[in-house]
Amino acid sequence: MALTRTPVVSGWFTESAADGGFRLLGTRCSACTAVFFPREDAYCRNPRCPGGGELAEAPLSPRGRVWSYTDGRYRPPAPYVSDPAEPWEPYTLVAVELEAEGMVVLGQAVPGVGVGDLAVGMEVEVVGGVLNEDADTETAWTTWQFKPVGGNA
Repeated sequence: MALTRTPVVSGWFTESAADGGFRLLGTRCSACTAVFFPREDAYCRNPRCPGGGELAEAPLSPRGRVWSYTDGRYRPPAPYVSDPAEPWEPYTLVAVELEAEGMVVLGQAVPGVGVGDLAVGMEVEVVGGVLNEDADTETAWTTWQFKPVGGNA
């Protein structure tokens, strides 16, 4: 059975091959050029913005450098889904400074990449991943993950 891929949070990323693959989506203020992720649709959050600008969707850099990382050894809250009857598998969290924007974005590493595989300054790329599969609704809940560039994972 093919599962329908559905973003965990609508509007935060796109995974269309026509648009150049997987990209996080932020917003950019036309008045001060500040970029926001998660996206901001109400007002510019930059306290130095002169105002009067419009917020437009902006695809973010597909690559960046590891700024920090750690492992998660606890069961996270919703929307992350885990079966309490199953043994807990730690996951790796990565803070990545995006190449062009210089902002730091937090996300999980792709499966198979642990803290021993990462180093501060290492180049990574954002890719699509599956957070959870729900057979009852035939849905694969998708999110973003970070993958080392040139790595085997």
